[in-house]
Parts: sequence; structure tokens; C-alpha cells
Amino acid sequence: MFVLPPLVQRPPELMDDPSLDAGQHEEAIRALARIHVVSRTASQIASHLVSLSQKFSPSVAGPLRIIDIACGGGELTSAVAQRVARTVPHRVEFIGLDISERVIGWATQKHTLANEHLDVSFQTCDVLNGALPSCTLAFHSLFLHHLDDGQAVTQLQAMAAASQIGFVFSDLLRSRVGLFLAQLGTRVLSRSSVARIDGPLSVKAARTIKEYQQLFEEAGLLEPVLQRTWPERVCVTWNHQ
Repeated sequence: MFVLPPLVQRPPELMDDPSLDAGQHEEAIRALARIHVVSRTASQIASHLVSLSQKFSPSVAGPLRIIDIACGGGELTSAVAQRVARTVPHRVEFIGLDISERVIGWATQKHTLANEHLDVSFQTCDVLNGALPSCTLAFHSLFLHHLDDGQAVTQLQAMAAASQIGFVFSDLLRSRVGLFLAQLGTRVLSRSSVARIDGPLSVKAARTIKEYQQLFEEAGLLEPVLQRTWPERVCVTWNHQ
């Protein structure tokens, strides 16, 4: 498979602009949620979280606490939470984190949940410039490609430091197939002009399997498990050995 040329600079994405119009922002968030559904992102991440949670000891650690980093509108947080809660025998607490007060407000309105088996809540957090909340497990999706290599290495180290067991993430692969799928998918699944611009930019900012492996080497995190998944993505798990 032919990959895109080596990355020189990560182009800024429209959705990262805090001055983006609220209506356009919400439309782009809805487009991203539809892409997650088609990509089966929630089931893929939940499956890995459930596997890692087998190392969890509730008698010592309290509820199974899972954080979603850069959660956006919370649709993926909620979908992953529901899947995990149906599968594990423990009480589960999910916390979605995002730097944007706007999207945390949307997520809180739509996806906050509290019952005897599952809590889902959201809070603002600058995950690049502060410690992450302590947790049992951490995950994120389509986040690492927004970061340069130095930021990405720091983020991996922060997730390892915050998590009792480990973490999972899903992100794009930088390839011509991925670029084609991004161009096609954002046109078929959404009318959002922001999504149609940001989708291909995201692929161009993504990494190859080897480049993801190199991030872990630089972070000093041994033996990550990297799996290629549909549609032209990688799902990565790491745990404390």
C-alpha cells in the first residue's frame, strides 16, 4: 500500500479553532459521531477496555473508573460506557474530558447518566497542560493526530501515569486509501463543510504503524499492541507490565 509522503507539518483543523461558529461546530460534532458509528469505533474500544479490565480488583480500587480524553460531544464516551457496563461485573464510572467548555456543555446535557451500574459525567480539562485525573483505564479516539510528536509522547506518558492498568486509543493511518475514505466518507455521511475539510487534513496529519511504534519507544512504554482496523485505522492498547 502506498503511503502519503512523509509529514512535514501538521495542518491546523477548523474544529480546533475556538472561534468556530457554534452551529458549524455542532454540525461537525454530529458528523464525527456518525463516522464513529460507521467505523464501529465504540465496539472496538469497548472490547479492548473490557479485556484490560480483567486485571481490575474492585475490592481494592473502588469502581472501575475510565476517562475519555478529548471527548468532544460525548457520543463516543456514552456509547463505549454502555457497552463496557453491559459486559463487566463491576460498577463503572466514565468521565469525558475536553478543553472546550462548549462541547462539555453539549455532552453534559445529552449524555450525563447516573444509576447503580454506571455513571457518565463530563468536565473541562486541558489535557496537554495539566495532569490527567487518576483512573483505572484511559482511552481516546482521533486525538493523537492533532498533536506533534513531542506532544504525543508526553500524552502517552501522561495516560500511563494516570491509569492504574493502561490505556487504549484509536486513530487514523496516513495512507492514500485512508485519504480516499476520508474524502468519500465526509461527503456521504455529512453536509458539514468543516468535516469535509478537516477529514482529509486529519489523514494527512496521521501516522503510519511504524511512526506510532516510534512514539511509544520515545515515551519509554514497552510492548504496545497495535492492530490495523477498519476503516484504515489503528487501535492501540498498552498496559503496565
